[in-house]
Amino acid sequence: MKSIYLAGLVSLVLLVACGGSPARRDALDAQQAQRQRAMAMWKSRCEKSGVFIYKTIENVEGIYLINVRRRSNFGESQEDQFALDDPYGYDSVGDNYMKSFLRGAHPRAPDGGAPFPDAPRNGFSYVEAIDPKDGQLYRYSGLASNSPGAPTRIDLVKRPIHKRTARFGVEFRDISTREERDLWIAGSSLRVIDLDTAEVLGERIGYMIDRAQGSRAGNRLPWLWAADNACPDFFHGLPRRLPASASQPGQTLDFVERSLKATIIEG
Repeated sequence: MKSIYLAGLVSLVLLVACGGSPARRDALDAQQAQRQRAMAMWKSRCEKSGVFIYKTIENVEGIYLINVRRRSNFGESQEDQFALDDPYGYDSVGDNYMKSFLRGAHPRAPDGGAPFPDAPRNGFSYVEAIDPKDGQLYRYSGLASNSPGAPTRIDLVKRPIHKRTARFGVEFRDISTREERDLWIAGSSLRVIDLDTAEVLGERIGYMIDRAQGSRAGNRLPWLWAADNACPDFFHGLPRRLPASASQPGQTLDFVERSLKATIIEG
């Protein structure tokens, strides 16, 4: 009887050492298989990702935002597996999204240089967009305000207009499929369009993946961490900074300015 007991105890120890119960091992094997399948799919999507500039326009004063990012709850949206709200393209929301396109909204380097070599972030004089709260078309511009000892701040000025005047529009779309979202992959399209001719001047196709497949361990937000595995990435060729989500703000303007060169005002 004692030998049977010892044999059972040894078997239990070996089972724990090998990863617990058979059901636990099966679950771990299934998770590993899902991660491998997800990474393979993401890498295949990355083969068609990239920044594609078809035409460059000089001296653009303002742009029209075909749609505006308006997440209602940041935390919920960063862990919602199936909400098609373009987590790859996440930049900022609401009024801050409009402000991100305006001249002066992005601080310059101490020497006056651009934040990124290939993304000067000059900004535009104005943006136009429909406010979904009232369906009214507005023109948004920036007003610089200064406080002693504080950096210059850009306040948003909003006034209603009767019709669109900006010729060039910016549109984002979530292009994820259900199959991709099942594996925590998000796909994104960002386009610059000539609204008079419907010609696409440039498009960015991007994908990112949460390698932990939606894990909330340690209160993590899956889509926030997914930015660490994005193609194209958000670093403009500069050394990687983690978390990569810290480099997402301003990314929409970075792309837009590759197609649309803002009018530069000296002084």
